[in-house]
Amino acid sequence: MKLLIQTQQNPVGSEVLARIAIVRPILIALLTGIKQEVLGELGGLDAMKLFMLPRAYRDGCGDVGFCFEWAVHDAIRRNDPMVMERLTDAAKLCKLPGADFDSILFGVEKSGKTRIIDTANDVLTDDSRILTGAQAQPPKLKGYMNQLAAAFHRPETRSALPSSINGLWKADLFFGSTDADRWLGTTLKINAKHLEGARGLRVGIVPSTQGASDRIFKDQAKNLIVCPVPYDGSFMELFYTGWRIVQQFIAADAKVPKPVSLPSPADRQVARELEMRRDFPIVDVIAALEAQAQTDLLAAEEKVVGSDVAKEGEPLLNDLVVSPVAAYKSA
Repeated sequence: MKLLIQTQQNPVGSEVLARIAIVRPILIALLTGIKQEVLGELGGLDAMKLFMLPRAYRDGCGDVGFCFEWAVHDAIRRNDPMVMERLTDAAKLCKLPGADFDSILFGVEKSGKTRIIDTANDVLTDDSRILTGAQAQPPKLKGYMNQLAAAFHRPETRSALPSSINGLWKADLFFGSTDADRWLGTTLKINAKHLEGARGLRVGIVPSTQGASDRIFKDQAKNLIVCPVPYDGSFMELFYTGWRIVQQFIAADAKVPKPVSLPSPADRQVARELEMRRDFPIVDVIAALEAQAQTDLLAAEEKVVGSDVAKEGEPLLNDLVVSPVAAYKSA
């Protein structure tokens, strides 16, 4: 599994140039995320032309939500203060000991097509325990990982789990401290209204809502410590704008969408730059647009993330996740 991390380095200058800067890595992600057998039918990665993208790419339900899960997971591992200052407060409310925090990504794909579990062998020990909030001795986590993975798609296996963690298979990641060897079942939702509680889950991470309080609180009904992550409007808005431009461009058969689809003149200008190059290979288009992009806006890092993959039913066409990370701070 490949993870493309995009980090904002400087403030936005020209609207068009900034959009081009973020559209380029999104195109790279869509292209390299297409399965090799599909690319082979279209002449290979280097030869696939831009007008073929709508025919080869299949939009995955919940792509933005998956990006959010990967971005938070990576932020924890990098000890990003924008995320960690909130999670350390949540850890105190959950009585999580320790100070060396880490994350184990558990579930990403919820559509039933695949199940991806981030390799935890280098993090979990035989003494790692999951804190459930119950008064009993916390269960050891490592021994239940395979059962939790099975319970994700096989409901008949869930009854074999201890009652205190029989909903832990709904976790998106495990947030914990490696020095204390204690972990918290954590669920993430890009839409706070979709947040659900379950036995074994302790923390719910959601984006903060504009205009609403971003305080950490306990949802008594869900039995979750809800942790809103601060929203950096400049970068996240730009990321979603770039994502919208590409999706509308694909929906319009690699042409400039109608104004109702892209009302912003800056958005349509970026789409126009793409349409002018629709008969060229995508890799050449990406390279050509570099000269027009605000190249100091973003820094990109691609990681190959250790994962165990179990396919269920129809295979995915996409195996790369675009993960935005807002890093720029104005003086």
